[in-house]
Formats: sequence, C-alpha cells, structure tokens
Amino acid sequence: MKLSKRHFARLTLVLAAAGLLAGAAHAQNALDDAMKAKAIKIAVPTDYPPYGFVGIDLQPQGLDIDMAKLIADKLGVKLDMVPVISANRMPYVQTKQVHLVISTLGKNPERLKVIDFTHAYSPFFQAVYGPKTLSIKSFADLGGKTIAVAKGAMEEQELVKVGPANMDFKRYEDQAASTAAYVAGQTQVIATSVSNAGLMAQKNPQLGAEFKLLIKDSPNFVGVAKGEDKLRLKVNEIIVAAKKDGTLDKMAQKWLGRPAGDLPLSE
Repeated sequence: MKLSKRHFARLTLVLAAAGLLAGAAHAQNALDDAMKAKAIKIAVPTDYPPYGFVGIDLQPQGLDIDMAKLIADKLGVKLDMVPVISANRMPYVQTKQVHLVISTLGKNPERLKVIDFTHAYSPFFQAVYGPKTLSIKSFADLGGKTIAVAKGAMEEQELVKVGPANMDFKRYEDQAASTAAYVAGQTQVIATSVSNAGLMAQKNPQLGAEFKLLIKDSPNFVGVAKGEDKLRLKVNEIIVAAKKDGTLDKMAQKWLGRPAGDLPLSE
C-alpha cells in the first residue's frame, strides 16, 4: 500500500509522539520499578563517619544509612544498599545503577545539570568541639581558649568574624595534624567538620568530645536521576513527614550531636 506525502507526514508525527510518550514513561518509572521489585537500590557511603561507615559488626551504619532505611521502610520495600565513594556516587544514579544516592550530597548549579535533588534531609557543618567537662555556650566563651585548626581552613576564617579577639588559634599543617594535636591534649577545643569530628570520635571514644558551637551549615540532599520526578516527589513526602514528626531531628542528634534544625526545601 502506497502512502501519500500527507498521510506519511501524519504517520511520522503519530509515531514520533508515541516514541516521546514511551520515553517519558520510561523516564518516570524508577518508583514503579522499585515498587514492582519490592526493593529499592540506594547508594550510600561506607567510609565517611558519622554519615556512613562499617561498624564493628561489619554492617553499614550512620546517618545516611538510617535515612536510606527510613525511605525503604516508608515505601514498604526491601533496601539494597550499594557502597559508593565520593568520585562515583553521582555516576551511579546518573546511569540508573541505583534509584537514589544518599551520600552527603550538597546541591550546587553544576550538580543540578546532571542529577536532581530532593528536599534536604540533614545538615553538614563545621563546628567547635570540646570535652563535656568544658562549658562553652557561646562564641564569647572561646575567649582565651586554645583552638586547634588547620592552616588556611575556613573554620578559623569564620570564627574570627564571630568570636572574641583573644581566641588562641593553634595552627597545624592540615586537618589530620590539628586533630592529632587535639587528641593529644595540646589544645582545649578543635574547630573542624562534622565528618572529621565523627571519625575522631570513632577512633578516640575516650575523649568524650561533643558538639559545642556551629560555625557554618550546608545541608545534604538525596540525589535522583534527571526526569525521575515521581520518585523525587515521593521521597520529598517522606522527608517532609519525617521533619514534621521529629525523625530527622532525632537522627541528626544521634549521629551529629545536634538536631537537624531548619532545612531547605527543593524547588
């Protein structure tokens, strides 16, 4: 059967539209796939305490692990955790080897070009840490105190803006050296990231170091493949509910030593 040019053009448009619809359906099927398989694959860190690390029982644990468990539980599906590192966490979700990535991901314009993000679920921050026996309630209390910092680190730069002039900074070559100095008792407190503080506490539980003051906050978001709006919106629902009932605050308190507080919503 021969087709006129007009009929051929119409058929081409119909087929193109069908292709677009099929592509859209495929692009939106991550949540449906997870529900059908009764399992969700989530990329998590296992080398970045207190967000994700391997415990003495050789099982993953940490704030990001608990968040992954919460999402799977609310969806009513099995959780399949996929260990990732900083370098491959985004490619795993881009190529849809996993449904989600929960691995201390901050949101910025460059990352938004390749993946989408849910609402924020936890803080990531720099802070002042010290022993429980040392009372520090405000930045004014840092006056006269010795503070371990890495040379050129933002922690010192930010503290200078808000703390008293008589803070006694002890500058070390890098974060590892400043941490070693604090652990050895060479300073009264340390200004560092929450991840480093978590590692320090894990290796030196006898220190009893605790969160004292927040220096700077930058939240974490769940990463989703581009176009997976159905899954992204569902995770947003879970995050909003967890924020409302206090679950996010409890998780942050458990792993970071402070509540999650006000976290930004995605657009």
